[in-house]
Amino acid sequence: MNCFVVRDLNLHYGDNHALKDITLDMKYREITALIGPSGCGKSTFLRTLNRMNDLIEGCRIDGSIRLFDDDIYAMSDVSVLRKRVGMVFQKPNPFPMSVFDNVAFGPRTHGIRSRQELEMIVEKSLRDAAIWDEVKDRLKKPALSLSGGQQQRLCIARALAVSPEVLLLDEPTSALDPISTAKIEELLDELKAKYTVVIVTHNMQQAALISDRTAFFLLGNLVEYGETKELFSNPKDERTREYISVKVGAGNSRSSSSPDVARLVG
Repeated sequence: MNCFVVRDLNLHYGDNHALKDITLDMKYREITALIGPSGCGKSTFLRTLNRMNDLIEGCRIDGSIRLFDDDIYAMSDVSVLRKRVGMVFQKPNPFPMSVFDNVAFGPRTHGIRSRQELEMIVEKSLRDAAIWDEVKDRLKKPALSLSGGQQQRLCIARALAVSPEVLLLDEPTSALDPISTAKIEELLDELKAKYTVVIVTHNMQQAALISDRTAFFLLGNLVEYGETKELFSNPKDERTREYISVKVGAGNSRSSSSPDVARLVG
């Protein structure tokens, strides 16, 4: 089953043609990795999936994106879309309030007032984000007192608290240490049992290890898209092969040594 169906997507920032004729299907309850050099359009594409580019002056979008049967650019209430499609950013951004209130913020915004119901949602979300045991005795403490890795998992819990269908992540581990990065990667592998996950990453090992499918962007074009193992081990486009080889050769991993492509995909 397809979660997102993207057809002939073009995006302009004024005169800048940032995304060019993007067409792809993203599967339900899989992890899709978006890779490519800085400025290639992968984060811009990610933000089209919950219409965050709507906030940018001069942005114009043509083509269609369907979330299951719904044309997301035909939705009159964007808040409904953003409830269905959660977002986690590169740098952890907890609100300056307690751990509990961070997670309860979304449900409260959507009208939930019962303390008992909020407590259930907060606990479930923190458990789903694999951080409950670390913060269950600190729910009234400021979220900003948590470590960077804990803050990022708290932000994931905050996104999960409104019961989204999709979780978007824009380089969620780039500011974290290796141990925290590993915890996030393990968490994402668990979350795909319940959610569709789309992640932007510069880390080739991360893309190879956690994603089911990978899309390679270059200069606003979708160069290649397919099953991750096949794309890494046998890319069809020479540009994909060159990019992966260069990134792997540069040691883009948590390891002190530089794994070759075969090791990345097992």
